[in-house]
Amino acid sequence: MSALFGDLVGKVAVVTGGARGLGFAMARALVGQGARVALVDVLPAVVDSAAELAAASGGDVVGIVADVTSPERVDAVFTEVGSRWDTPQVLVNAAGVAANAPAEDIEPEFWRRVMDVNVVGTLVPCQRFARGAFAAGRSGSIVNVSSMSAFVVNVPQRQATYNASKAAVDHLTRSLAVEWVGRGVRVNAIAPGYFLSDMTRSAIAEHPEWARQWLAGVPAGRMGEPDDLAGLVVYLASEASSYVVGASIVIDGGYSVV
Repeated sequence: MSALFGDLVGKVAVVTGGARGLGFAMARALVGQGARVALVDVLPAVVDSAAELAAASGGDVVGIVADVTSPERVDAVFTEVGSRWDTPQVLVNAAGVAANAPAEDIEPEFWRRVMDVNVVGTLVPCQRFARGAFAAGRSGSIVNVSSMSAFVVNVPQRQATYNASKAAVDHLTRSLAVEWVGRGVRVNAIAPGYFLSDMTRSAIAEHPEWARQWLAGVPAGRMGEPDDLAGLVVYLASEASSYVVGASIVIDGGYSVV
């Protein structure tokens, strides 16, 4: 995508879940606007993903392996990024896991794992980003990745745990937005519908009948591609959206409105 938001040139961005899928696509969009981007992921492949993006774009990109649920590791990530470039001014929280299980069979361990990755793994980077911005006297923008599942109950898969976790991310976004906007940090969320991410492709391979039902409910007539998020993430990261605060913008081809 050609550069549209000049204020992102030279800004430092951290993208969690950046090794692949939606996180990688959003990182690529930010690099395309001239941002310097740190990809963070628990997968060691994030290092290769960063090298690939740097080579393809000519931009400044680094890959860092870290568990975003660990305050110690997240602190180390932000310290490293700050030493390499500057205090991050953009954070995109795309790390997350999908999980399906009949509600009557959900075990506490299963519930806690999904909540830990999807909710704690969003909160911890938000906290560290905000503390850094406040200390440096900088403004900043956080973009959390929620889901239309925060608003609708997806079928035919059974994913009460996932739905609840994304509803938590959505309300966490609003809560942080109200607390921090007066201190210069805006917080918003993107709520994707059915996108052809790596996780979704794996689910389709195992349950092809799911994809047929999902697609039948999308007025746009197709599922989303990761690059469909590009325009929205750079808009929310930039000063062009300076009056957008605590929003959760659904991008689902119309699925949730019919």
